Amino acid sequence: MQRIDAAPLGDEELQGLDAYWRAANYLSVGQIYLLANPLLKEPLRPEHIKPRLLGHWGTTPGLNLIYTHLNRVIRQRERELMYVIGPGHGGPAIVANSWLEGSWTATYPNTGQDLAGLTRLFRQFSFPGGIPSHVAPEVPGSINEGGELGYSLSHAYGAAFDNPRLVVACVVGDGEAETGPLATSWHSNKFLDPRRDGAVLPILHLNGYKIANPSVLARIGDEELTALLQGYGHEPYLVEGSEPEEVHQALAAAMDRCLDRIDEIQREARTTVADVARAAWPMIVLKTPKGWTGPHTVDGEQVEDTWRAHQVPLSGVRTNEDHLRQLEDWLRSYRPEELFEETGRPVSSVLALAPSADRRMGSSPHANGGLITRDLELPAIAEYAVPVKAPGAEDGEPTKVLGAFLRDVFTANQAHRNFRMVGPDETESNRLSAVYEVTAKAWNADRRDTDVNLATDGRVLEMLSEHTCQGWLEGYLLTGRHGLFSSYEAFVHIVDSMVNQHAKWLKTVNRLDWRRPIPSLNYLLTSHVWRQDHNGFSHQDPGFIDHVVNKKAEVVRVYLPPDTNTLLSTMDHCLRTKNYINVVVAGKQPQPNWLDWDAAALHCARGIGVWDFAGNDDGEPDVVMACAGDVPTLETMAAVDLLREHLPKLKIRVVNVVDLMRLQDATEHPHGLTDSDFDALFPPGTPVIFAYHGYPWLIHRLTYRRNNHQDLHVRGFIEEGTTTTPFDMVVRNNLDRYHLAMDVIDRVPSLGTHAISTRQWFTDQRTRHHAYVREHGEDLPEVRDWRWSR
Repeated sequence: MQRIDAAPLGDEELQGLDAYWRAANYLSVGQIYLLANPLLKEPLRPEHIKPRLLGHWGTTPGLNLIYTHLNRVIRQRERELMYVIGPGHGGPAIVANSWLEGSWTATYPNTGQDLAGLTRLFRQFSFPGGIPSHVAPEVPGSINEGGELGYSLSHAYGAAFDNPRLVVACVVGDGEAETGPLATSWHSNKFLDPRRDGAVLPILHLNGYKIANPSVLARIGDEELTALLQGYGHEPYLVEGSEPEEVHQALAAAMDRCLDRIDEIQREARTTVADVARAAWPMIVLKTPKGWTGPHTVDGEQVEDTWRAHQVPLSGVRTNEDHLRQLEDWLRSYRPEELFEETGRPVSSVLALAPSADRRMGSSPHANGGLITRDLELPAIAEYAVPVKAPGAEDGEPTKVLGAFLRDVFTANQAHRNFRMVGPDETESNRLSAVYEVTAKAWNADRRDTDVNLATDGRVLEMLSEHTCQGWLEGYLLTGRHGLFSSYEAFVHIVDSMVNQHAKWLKTVNRLDWRRPIPSLNYLLTSHVWRQDHNGFSHQDPGFIDHVVNKKAEVVRVYLPPDTNTLLSTMDHCLRTKNYINVVVAGKQPQPNWLDWDAAALHCARGIGVWDFAGNDDGEPDVVMACAGDVPTLETMAAVDLLREHLPKLKIRVVNVVDLMRLQDATEHPHGLTDSDFDALFPPGTPVIFAYHGYPWLIHRLTYRRNNHQDLHVRGFIEEGTTTTPFDMVVRNNLDRYHLAMDVIDRVPSLGTHAISTRQWFTDQRTRHHAYVREHGEDLPEVRDWRWSR
């Protein structure tokens, strides 16, 4: 690991940077502790202290140091920088710097650079009615909260993609460096195009400890750490120390070298016609004491440079006189009288060190991506519709047709470079390969003659890490661009926790007027539970829907288009939306096309509706056959066909659901039906047999307040799976056409006992099926070759 032997700072600049750093540290400590007396104009008393002390001090002085030095390179180089902070619990640092540079006051005018604003700044931190302790959406300049660790580096790269003038400084903390998502995201540099993308400057901040343990990368030695980081494709520079003057000089020299190297790499790539070999991108390893400049010893035990500095070093300030004295000494050690005027305003020499308003990291439009979002240019979706001569007469491949539409989305937006697809090695598998006619997969590592669809400037991002794919896309969306995540349904669960964090972010920004809406996080889940018969039980799980539905109704949408045209209509809609998480579940295998384009567009606009062509109820059904999902729709239609053949007097209504949230009450979800509309579809007292794509209890949960809930009978996935045939999968879970038809006989009182022979025939068909698949290894011909012909 290289150390740069240089002292680029003159005395005046060194003193100025140190003063700015001290000011940020003072503001950070004040946020954690002070309720009043922000400039210590009188001796500190218990009533000046917050009753509940919350926050994280340990990482904060390092974050302040980095921010201070990034400001220096921004001013000197007129560079466009963003700051992504992995140790997001160091929130006091980013709030302090945002206030010092003026971004906080520009965003929240009532928190001005005066005594009243300073008091409000301190009081609001981790206080009821105030702001969280993390780098939350409320903090200007933030796109990564850091409450859950592991996502900073992938977010940073997502922000850098297609932003050629942007440098994203990304701080990776000790604990975060041990997480799986962070470990895989180091490989993001193999997907960065130095010609057309920006750059990421990783800063691995090793202060030695986590909450109560040493950190791994701080204890493996410089030689091993160097080998690790070089193996990831980086050129690491080491900055280490505990003497402020020495660290300031070393960090300034390292940042200068790294920015120079980034400029060299980009200049070479952008002035050379042919592809250039992938360079080792520079990074910084910063080793400073945890809780640096804070109390060294508390109650006889070392705190600074130990795990004890992680959160609040002095916890008994209101009741312990020694702690109160230590806090006052700590605050005064920053010499606030040199840093702030009597009015509370930072002195002019400190303010002069902040970048100009258009360069401040807290005011970066990239960190408020909705400010710079350009709506996608979308081709006329109707042009991709497949003709449907009669419902169910012919099969289609929904995702293959969608691939042609996405191909042309890439083409239409080529000039703006604001659309990406991500996925874990599955674009081809999910039948979206038409996109490769106009773009390739991003790849900036070695290539061989046998490789296909790889290019440095490819706009499809594939890496077999769902975490990294998710992080890339989130960073891309948060900085104002658009995208689609395509995944096998069962394994999208890997990013459950990341979805949690993004949903919480969206929920919060909906109440922040200054945060402009960003493009929605769109999922296409295919290779789903009912068509993973060949891969077996491990690949069969539809539970991501349940997970997403747990989130706030204002930000989640779930769609289950049953055929090609409804998938087209749904995806066209999703790509136009903002501030949502849209989950679209659609199969890639051949399946019936039910609706022509006009009918599909109307059906998707309604989200739920009666398929008149399938039923015969004349307004007064004996039973409602409902379905949501492509395979459940197929089985429902086959069951209706059987019932109409064997029980022609039975009046059946078929209701198909595309927008799952239409089932919920209108008071609980914006898409929910009113009770009267729900009752019109599902008349009270009428049995409803509901075939659902996922776990059946979700439908009960969504409809538990409905008048007809007691007559609702749901079939879905009940954790019965294996390697088998497609139809055997639905049989195992009682979602097959024969079982659905038997459910109707069991629950329609008017059928009485005269349908017993019909029910027995349905039962016998299931028995025949079991014997047939075990002998022949494929489904019954009458199942495999069935067509809707009514």
